[in-house]
Amino acid sequence: MTKYIHLILLAAGLSACTVGRNYQRPEVALPATFAQQPATDTTIGNAAWKQFFQDPALQQLLEATVKGNFDLQIALTRIDEAQAYLKQSKAAFFPSVGLNATANTSIPSKNSLNGVSLENFLKTTHIEDFTLGVGLSWEIDVWGRLRRQKEAALATYLQSYEGAKAVQTGLVASVASGYFNLLMLDAQLRVANRNVALSDTIVRMISMQKTAGQVTELAVQQAISQKQSAESLVPQLQQAITIQENALHMLAGELPGGVIARSASLEQVQLWDSLYTGIPASVTANRPDVKATELALQAANANVGVAQASMYPKLSITASGGLNALKASDWFSVPSSLFGTVAGNIAQPIFQQRQLKTQYEVAKVQREQAVISFRQSVVNAVREVSDALVSADKLKEQQRIADAQVQTTNKSVSQARMLFQSGLANYLEVITAQGNTLQAELNQADVKRRQLAATVELYRALGGGWK
Repeated sequence: MTKYIHLILLAAGLSACTVGRNYQRPEVALPATFAQQPATDTTIGNAAWKQFFQDPALQQLLEATVKGNFDLQIALTRIDEAQAYLKQSKAAFFPSVGLNATANTSIPSKNSLNGVSLENFLKTTHIEDFTLGVGLSWEIDVWGRLRRQKEAALATYLQSYEGAKAVQTGLVASVASGYFNLLMLDAQLRVANRNVALSDTIVRMISMQKTAGQVTELAVQQAISQKQSAESLVPQLQQAITIQENALHMLAGELPGGVIARSASLEQVQLWDSLYTGIPASVTANRPDVKATELALQAANANVGVAQASMYPKLSITASGGLNALKASDWFSVPSSLFGTVAGNIAQPIFQQRQLKTQYEVAKVQREQAVISFRQSVVNAVREVSDALVSADKLKEQQRIADAQVQTTNKSVSQARMLFQSGLANYLEVITAQGNTLQAELNQADVKRRQLAATVELYRALGGGWK
């Protein structure tokens, strides 16, 4: 028994060795700050979505979407799946135990050697055997293969968790952008209806001028055509509104149909005054998709150790024991019916060596691929933040120009109508002024929507939305 104790102690000492290199984050060159941003750790990406989006209707919509979205539900089930594999990797460190109970009777031929022997010596015609045993098998983790498997399973579990958070960040951004697009369509529908009413006034005014003999029928037809152009926008925008509402219902896991509640108009939505981004290094620490790619790299690194350890000898200890008897009445007669065996085993793969080496080489290549993917995700994250910053900054200027253009075109319509009534302007100038106003107001709503979308994109690019 002492030699088996020594064998176990020796195995425990050898298990301190772990093949494969420990994980170290690859170096990725990052700028110190984003353009025109202070070097501070403060970032809107750390704000919870309920804090970032102040609109009550949008908050309610986001709440329903986070609970009901199908993609997010699937991502959450992947966490449970990865957790099950993690538990399995932890259980591999413990011995596997099996229990078996057998009872059998053997009746040999009376003309056989066994039959004759039984009848002459044991005075019986059959053999009974009753066994109740426990078997134990324990692999000693000499080269750290099981530890690397646990490390890979843990990284995969955490990756699934970060993956679910990444799904939520994209989902929150999609819902917010869709909601703001809905507000834009509402604003453009109001613009179209207002222009239909204005066109109707201009048609009546030009018709009166025609009756007075001051313009021709062509002027009336041009005014009617302008009115019809405005009228055609109304069903187009109504269609777009319904489609956008259906898309938001779908994101929430709901059947299409029904009106999406709005608590403010596009003009009333307030933007954050300060869009702090923090430093680029904080983006990699906050974005779930970047963390997920790094965890995938950690798992790939651990799998290299698993593949390397698989090429080395495996040391295992087996033991079995229990009760065995030739008669059922003697089965539980202790200690006479007790039996037990203990064995140590070392297995070295020989003919599978090429296959195991290939698995090791493939694991190293997959680790290099994971390194590239991690670096790519970091660079992509910095690029997305930089693009969103530029968009948000330049759209402020575009919004200012669009607002000024609307004021100018509204004045031109008023002046054109007055000059037309005074005979100092022709009908084409009135129609042109009205058409310019329609396009300017539609563009104003679109610029505001794009400005809101750029803010949402910056929030997502900074890793916001999963809290």
